[in-house]
Amino acid sequence: MDGQRHSLFLRGTLSFLFLPVLLLLEPGTAGMPPFYPMSQLCKFCDLELSSCSGTGTCMSNCSITSICMDSNEVCVSIWRKNETGFSIETLCHDPSKLLYGVMLDDYNSSTCVMKEKNTTSGMAHFCSCTDEEECNDKLFFSPIVDPTPDNPLVSVILVSLLPLLVMGIVIVGMFYWYRAYRQRMNQEWESSIKKRKPKAGGLDCSDACAIMMDDDRSDSSSTHANNLNHNTEPLPIELDLLVGKGRFAQVYKAKLKQTTSDQFETVAVKIFPCEEYASWKNEKDIFSNTDLRHENILHFLTAEERKVEKQYWLITAFHHRGNLQEHLTRNVISWEELQVLGRSLARGVAHLHSDRLVCGRPKVPIVHRDLKSSNILVKNDLTCCLCDFGLGLRLDSSLSVDDLANSGQVGTARYMAPEVLEARLNLENIESFKQTDIYSMALVLWEMTSRCEAIGEVKDYEPAYGSKVREHPCVESMKDNVLRDRGRPEIPNTWLRHQGVAVICATIMECWDHDPEARLTAHCVAERISELEDEMDKLSSCSSSAEKIPAELKIPIEVGIPGDEVKITEIQDIIAVDCSVSDEK
Repeated sequence: MDGQRHSLFLRGTLSFLFLPVLLLLEPGTAGMPPFYPMSQLCKFCDLELSSCSGTGTCMSNCSITSICMDSNEVCVSIWRKNETGFSIETLCHDPSKLLYGVMLDDYNSSTCVMKEKNTTSGMAHFCSCTDEEECNDKLFFSPIVDPTPDNPLVSVILVSLLPLLVMGIVIVGMFYWYRAYRQRMNQEWESSIKKRKPKAGGLDCSDACAIMMDDDRSDSSSTHANNLNHNTEPLPIELDLLVGKGRFAQVYKAKLKQTTSDQFETVAVKIFPCEEYASWKNEKDIFSNTDLRHENILHFLTAEERKVEKQYWLITAFHHRGNLQEHLTRNVISWEELQVLGRSLARGVAHLHSDRLVCGRPKVPIVHRDLKSSNILVKNDLTCCLCDFGLGLRLDSSLSVDDLANSGQVGTARYMAPEVLEARLNLENIESFKQTDIYSMALVLWEMTSRCEAIGEVKDYEPAYGSKVREHPCVESMKDNVLRDRGRPEIPNTWLRHQGVAVICATIMECWDHDPEARLTAHCVAERISELEDEMDKLSSCSSSAEKIPAELKIPIEVGIPGDEVKITEIQDIIAVDCSVSDEK
């Protein structure tokens, strides 16, 4: 984008220098066509500091005028607010293409009216216009209202609309009463559900409908923060130690002081600077939905706006084992730990993607869009919990195709699915967003497996694709590896000697399939690993008692690995479970 802007700026400046000559050459003179249409004469400056405060009417104060190279381009101005002040950027741009992740939608106007939009780098005000020279010089931050003289007809219309206004108020009041009534009925229904005896072999309905708290009392704070009235004053929190730093925020280990004693509880505080408000708000909105609460989702306590520090805080449970990447770097895991970590990861993703709770109550599906080992925490019981929902997306039924298209190409390049790298997501089907999470989850499962002692020789931890790409690969580099070469992390033949690991590897390969429709669902992966645990227990008991495994429990399974054809026989009937993506579990 910067290279294109500099090129257009240079050519636009040269065009302006020769402007007198161009004006002399009128259309049709000496058989020569006009060089540029004069309707696209725009202000064109790099990002410059401005005294414009974002209210009323401002001038861009850009001293450079340029003729747009393409007749489809329109004049654009972008106003931003940062820590030090304000800035304005003026340029030409084709409205059919994304500009900082935003589609221009108001360019058919001769005035430049600013609208706030969420860009790839934060919130900014955009305006675009055409049909008038240098129309992006004068910026309007308030709606333009054409003054109209007093007219008795207006009074008549307002009086006529009064009954409709009253009717609207009545309808809103009835809707509010209905919502309150339904909420009260749901609470009564849930309280009756809690009194029922739990079903053997699975979670009771109340477990999914009630607010789920972390079992790890030694790991995290539980309810203290939620019991405080923190809307009027900040919580008594003392930051202790910086434990993580990401693109948008820093994470601290902190002490939440008790109000009635000198004791404290350990919590995690994620601190966003003021310019990352959009990311903080998105994560806060996702966390605030009680339907998200699950044992494999990071437990959220509260969110705060720290106006004095000009910061935004998210306060959550703290897990001293750190993230999965750190855990795998420090530890070689056992086969049993691989099953626990893998199953809990799949369950967390399945809960995110689900459109209904276990009790049948509707839930808005959520996609993570940045699933990787550093965004997964390890709890005391060695189960996983998902965190960092700054790029998460609620797949609400009210979202249009345009809303989904404006969400942009987000995530970490190393873990991006092929269709995300290629920017060819099927926006008509919300399941396509879930399938990108499944691909990323497969890479995390591969990282877990690579550090499991059951595979034989265990090498030092390395992320998916390892040394095939740089430490922080760009999108173009991953395109070469994943799209052009159809590459995937290596699964050596030695891993397949362990029957359970062979099933895990087959599951991984189905989840990172190049065709999104062929990938498993997270629910299916969780079920498969659970079934695998049961079958491996049977194998273990049969081996210890010298009993022969029944022949009907054995099926041959082929695990296709690029470059090799390896047939694994006598693996239990785990993969035979129908786990097609279209299954409704």
